[in-house]
Amino acid sequence: MFASEPLTTAPTPSPVVVITGASKGLGLAITTILLKEFNATVVAISRTRTPEIIELLNAHTGSLKVVECSVTDEPAFTKAITDAANDCHGIDSLILNAGTLEPLGRIDSQANTLDAWKANFDVNFFSLITALKAALPALRQSLSGGKVVFVSSGAATGNTYGWGPYNASKAALNSLTLAQEEPDIVTVAVRPGKMDTAMQFALRERGGPHMKEEDYQMFVREYDEGKLVHPEDTGYIIAGLALGAPEDLTGKFVSWNSEECGEFQRE
Repeated sequence: MFASEPLTTAPTPSPVVVITGASKGLGLAITTILLKEFNATVVAISRTRTPEIIELLNAHTGSLKVVECSVTDEPAFTKAITDAANDCHGIDSLILNAGTLEPLGRIDSQANTLDAWKANFDVNFFSLITALKAALPALRQSLSGGKVVFVSSGAATGNTYGWGPYNASKAALNSLTLAQEEPDIVTVAVRPGKMDTAMQFALRERGGPHMKEEDYQMFVREYDEGKLVHPEDTGYIIAGLALGAPEDLTGKFVSWNSEECGEFQRE
C-alpha cells in the first residue's frame, strides 16, 4: 500500500472591502471591526490619515491599505477603487460612508447658496456614482456575491428643519440602491442612528441657530442622557451586512437596529 498524501486545503481568501470615510467615527469603527473580527482585507479611503487609522495600519499591514483621497476628486477616487480591485484581485463589498452635514440653515439663508448645495451633493451623492461606476465590474465578479452598503440617515425621510441639502442628498442616496439594474448585487441603505461622533458634536456646538429649538434640544438631551449610539454597535451591523447581507434586503432602507438586521447584531 502506498501512504496517502496528506490532504491540503487551499486557504479561503479573505473578503475584500472598500470603505470611504474610514479615518474616524463610524468609518473607523467599521474598518476596525472588519479587520479584527471578520478577518477582511480592507481598502480604507479617506481625505486624511488620522492617528487612529495610522495605528490600525501599523497593526494590520498585511490586510489594510489606506488611500488618502477626497471622494469628490473623481479621477483620484476612481483610481483608488480600480487600483484596489487590481491589487486585491477583486472587490467583494463597497461601503459608502463618507458624508457631510454642511451647510446648515433654511433654504433662503445666506449660507445656503447653490454652490453650498452642490458641494454637499458632491460628497453625499455624486461621489456614490463615481464609486459605483468604478467598482461594479469587480463586484459583479465577486464569488461571494457583491454587496454595496450605503450609509444613509433618518433625515432621508424625516426632513429635519435646517438640514435641506443633507435631507435631500440622503433621500437621493436611498433611491440609488440599484435593485433593478444590478439584481445580482445586494445593495442596501442603512440608517445608522444618532451616533456619538464628531457630527453630533458639531450639531451641539453649531446647530442651535439653524434648527428648530425642540430639535436642537433633543440632540443635546440625548447626549446628556447617554442615549447616543456607539459607533461600534452600528459598525458591527454594517460590517456584517457588507459581508453577508441577504438578497431580500436589496433595494431596502433599513435601520441599524431593525428586525431586518437582527441576525447581524453583536452577540
